[in-house]
Amino acid sequence: MMRRSILLIAVAGAAVLMAQSPVSAEATSSSTALLRLRGGLTLEIPGSWRVYGNADQVRVVTGSCARPKGSYFEPKCDSFWVMGPEALKTGGEGFRRYDPDQGPFYPASDVPPCPKNPKYGQVIGKAIAVGYRDIGAAHKASYRVWPGRCVGYVDGKQRSTFSQREWYLPKTKILVVDQWNTPGLAGILKNAVWAR
Repeated sequence: MMRRSILLIAVAGAAVLMAQSPVSAEATSSSTALLRLRGGLTLEIPGSWRVYGNADQVRVVTGSCARPKGSYFEPKCDSFWVMGPEALKTGGEGFRRYDPDQGPFYPASDVPPCPKNPKYGQVIGKAIAVGYRDIGAAHKASYRVWPGRCVGYVDGKQRSTFSQREWYLPKTKILVVDQWNTPGLAGILKNAVWAR
């Protein structure tokens, strides 16, 4: 039974952390592009941002990134994610179903690498901001900011910090996760457009 449980956890983890295949955004001008997502959600993003993934896991690379097609916990990749219902099924710690009332998006059962430096592990604490934010007109997202610490794998000593911001729309099962404090992202989400 234990081997079967470990196998199921490994399969679930592989589904969430799979390599991303390219997706494109429709250019509106040389400076912006329209990123069409599930549920009729459209974001107007800078034209320099690159988009990878599929309908359920989209990574938007906003700056430097060593491996843009890497997994969710890929370090040194300025980006944010837009997750859908399949990723949320195993998006909680220990590959449980994602529930913002129970913890952050953390599809792992161990200590994954710190976003900015893979020599350290990340530890995420209790939410320090909880509320609602608009994603376009008439769509309120559950919003949380989770404090993250980058710690030594051996000594557990804190080396640096980061914040994980999350916007979750339960009706459409869309989650936006940002560990890089992406400049302008809150405004982009607030100005999102929904198809009628």
